[in-house]
Amino acid sequence: MDDQKVILSIEKSLWNKGYKLVAGIDEAGRGPLAGPVVAAAVVFPQSVNPFLFKDSKKLKERERRELFYRIFESAISVSVGFADSTEIDEINIYRATILAAKRAVEELSVEPDFFITDYLKIPEFAGRILAIPKGDERSFSCACASVVAKVTRDYIMEELAKIFPGYSFERHKGYPTKAHIKAIKEFGITPIHRRSFGKVSGERKRGGGDSFPLSVEERLLYYKEKLQELLRRG
Repeated sequence: MDDQKVILSIEKSLWNKGYKLVAGIDEAGRGPLAGPVVAAAVVFPQSVNPFLFKDSKKLKERERRELFYRIFESAISVSVGFADSTEIDEINIYRATILAAKRAVEELSVEPDFFITDYLKIPEFAGRILAIPKGDERSFSCACASVVAKVTRDYIMEELAKIFPGYSFERHKGYPTKAHIKAIKEFGITPIHRRSFGKVSGERKRGGGDSFPLSVEERLLYYKEKLQELLRRG
């Protein structure tokens, strides 16, 4: 069986069962110490010819960016949802990831009949969701959602690096690298750091006051604006 048939086999089995609109969902940013968690939902037509056959994490940044725009061009609908660091601190990262995924689904222009996720179990979709391990490697829709989520989040972190210089967010995207930990020790934590995470908890706040919107609503709007800015660049 060739790669095209393998990567679409799950979708085809669902289409054959009568589920016309199948959405793939994946996220980016569960592990970082700073920034939002981002989820994407992608719905393709049954006539789609797959153009992604391997784990998006193994792609080069340039390749992901090119695929990002191709996904938006080829899909019936693509959407992105966010959960801010303050929400992560309040409800924990797993629940915040589910929240971001539900927000992504709400932004779709169509209502999916079924969902495929990279092992993300969303109770509200019970009975019409398939949460599979390594979904971003086994499902084309899931793989594309992974690309959209990661490219969007990476761009947001690159933009946040301009607001918070000295942390190199444009390089490590908020993940707990040695350079990032060193910067936290030297400068303190920013308003976008996840204060409930072990490597951040208890660290002093950065001086100079908050230089990023405090309300969740304003932050979510900022992330949405950055997504639109990224799309315009295509």
